[in-house]
Amino acid sequence: MLIDSHVNLHHPAFAEDRDAVIARARQAGVARMLTICDKIENFAHVVAIAEAHADIYASVGAHPHYAKDHGELSADRLVELGLHPKVVGVGETGLDQYYKHSGFEDQMRVFRVHAEAARRLDKTLIIHTREADEAMGDLLEEEAGKGPLRILLHCYTSGAALARRALALGAYISFSGILTFKNAEDVRAVARDVPLDRIIVETDCPYLAPVPHRGQRCEPAHVADVQAYLLRLRGLEEGEGSALLAENFFRLFPQIARPA
Repeated sequence: MLIDSHVNLHHPAFAEDRDAVIARARQAGVARMLTICDKIENFAHVVAIAEAHADIYASVGAHPHYAKDHGELSADRLVELGLHPKVVGVGETGLDQYYKHSGFEDQMRVFRVHAEAARRLDKTLIIHTREADEAMGDLLEEEAGKGPLRILLHCYTSGAALARRALALGAYISFSGILTFKNAEDVRAVARDVPLDRIIVETDCPYLAPVPHRGQRCEPAHVADVQAYLLRLRGLEEGEGSALLAENFFRLFPQIARPA
């Protein structure tokens, strides 16, 4: 079984052939997809895609790039939207000190709003973090200390220290096509050490197409290449590894129906 835990199907890159992209994913064996909300204004579009397809689920949230545009966002509003039956995650939210499209304080405030909503909804907090390892570790420990919180660090490119801190809080870590990139040995080093019951895969499409698709638009079907690479890296046979990754995903997202 293949599962793509992070797709962006509302992205304009898929506007002309979204149905064909979804069909190719199914043909490749992708049984479930989680399409991610990047701005509250896009939520209606994101959730409409999930509503139209039994095998696609959605999140609600605002990417840290857009934290500055969500100054009035409240946990109450996220909870209201997050009660939709196809919504299984809150985010992606987080800290990004690489691009710095939004101020750090805006990112911190919006993250805390998402964390509160995730606790109240009992749905997984989906986190983007880049160049902010120490601050993210502190923030995760602060928020996890307020009550039970399911945590996913998606498209992981941060260091081993943050991974250890997050794993100690029960977090899961997801790896994308970056795992296959020639210059990503630091990412592979972390992927070798994450406990096998805390690891999942994704594409983050239309970005980050894995080898051998580098330079092309990434699609959910390419999660097959990400998964195959990870299983080789961890020395797992395809059947055993596929079942393990699927079990991790459904444990992390218990609201998602398993295939019959």
